Amino acid sequence: MSDNKLNFAFWGTPDVASGTLEMLKQAGFLPSLIVTSPDKPQGRKMIIAPPPVKVWAIENNIPYIQPEKLDEELTLKLSTFNFQLFIVVAYGKIMPENILNLPKMGSINVHYSLLPKYRGASPVESAILNGEAETGVTIQKMEFKMDSGPVVAEEVTEILPDEKAPDLRKRLIKIGGELLVKTLTPSASGISPFTGGEKQDESKATFCKKIKKEDGLIDLHDDAVKNYNKFRAYAAWPRTFFFQNDKRIIITDAVLQNNQFVIKKVLPEGKKEIKYEDFLKTRTSK
Repeated sequence: MSDNKLNFAFWGTPDVASGTLEMLKQAGFLPSLIVTSPDKPQGRKMIIAPPPVKVWAIENNIPYIQPEKLDEELTLKLSTFNFQLFIVVAYGKIMPENILNLPKMGSINVHYSLLPKYRGASPVESAILNGEAETGVTIQKMEFKMDSGPVVAEEVTEILPDEKAPDLRKRLIKIGGELLVKTLTPSASGISPFTGGEKQDESKATFCKKIKKEDGLIDLHDDAVKNYNKFRAYAAWPRTFFFQNDKRIIITDAVLQNNQFVIKKVLPEGKKEIKYEDFLKTRTSK
């Protein structure tokens, strides 16, 4: 592992961000500081748990902070580090302009779509949901308006016909990490690659919302391709489901066959996963 002397802070929270940190580490780029979200209750028992990025920071002996607010006190604290750059990957909060502009080279973000398409919280799911044939990763110079900054680097990839969101995200993390390392390499020599960038075409901007649990509700009589895309997009969470006698039935396996949405397995509420044909038998026998 080479030692790239770049004084930067990394901002991120979930697995996608810790995966990127690992790739940076392998390339010799280690942050001087990690900024991540506070610990939160998780799971059915709502046990307080640290975000994946905090876990990574502890394992790799990197200093970290978990600010509740991105206020003047934090700005003052960060200004003492004389950072060259902020790298932001799925941090989860809108960063104020005075913080974005603190480092000498500014702040960059790794976003998992081909900007200006799919700005916002769910670009991977939205691309699958809308039946896109391709997507990619964009590295943008950050501005205060969400995902609107100049494009520094971009890489396109095909979305495979049966690819689910978790698998696509895994590929995009790898593509994004490699693209980030390639983009960062000149900056280690004191040359900033972030001064330019291609301005985004605002007329082509599209937005994607934060996913809610109820978005997974599916109408079995709806268009087959639409339903299959929804199943693929929401495979990790919230998953696709329908209701039977006020019980939630989660679809755990499905295929698109002869232009039909064919359900293979389901997980009825409070029960074990079963084949869909067996589920239909138990339903008709009652």
